[in-house]
Amino acid sequence: MFIQTEATPNPATLKFIPGRAVLDNGTMEFTSREAAARSPLAERLFGVPGVTGVFYGSDFVTVTKDDSDWQHLKPAILGVIMEYYMSGAPLLADGDKPEEAHAEEFFDAADTETVDTIKDLLETRIRPAVAGDGGDITFRGFKDGIVYLDMKGSCAGCPSSTATLKHGIQNLLKHFIPDVVEVRPM
Repeated sequence: MFIQTEATPNPATLKFIPGRAVLDNGTMEFTSREAAARSPLAERLFGVPGVTGVFYGSDFVTVTKDDSDWQHLKPAILGVIMEYYMSGAPLLADGDKPEEAHAEEFFDAADTETVDTIKDLLETRIRPAVAGDGGDITFRGFKDGIVYLDMKGSCAGCPSSTATLKHGIQNLLKHFIPDVVEVRPM
């Protein structure tokens, strides 16, 4: 088995591509060892000293570290991922399903058409690019011309996430939707 690794815009996060499906649909993020208890793979990854976050996409796993050196962490992480895939163990304990958008969305009913357009642009133009960098972005709300988004995986805490939000996503949404005045993270 060959596991490809890719750098992400976040120097504290690496993207691991096992060449096999990770999640059938959706994404999952684990930010603590306790949260990782529902996934044997995430739990084992948190067992590697220095790992502070695990994120699953459709065909990749991103791992976030503390100030440890990738040179020492990467071989251990690769070993854990390889052992997991060779074991045939389920990704989630007890047949759990990935969480769907569990955060409540907020927007005025009068803005439904605008919100639908925002979600469509996020889904078709923005999420694929963000997934390419090992993360995900989801709509949280729209109020007074401000779009609120949730950034996960390598995008959360990334030094360039503010630039991505302000120059990339905000400019794109403002171009297509005149009602949008700003984009903010949640």
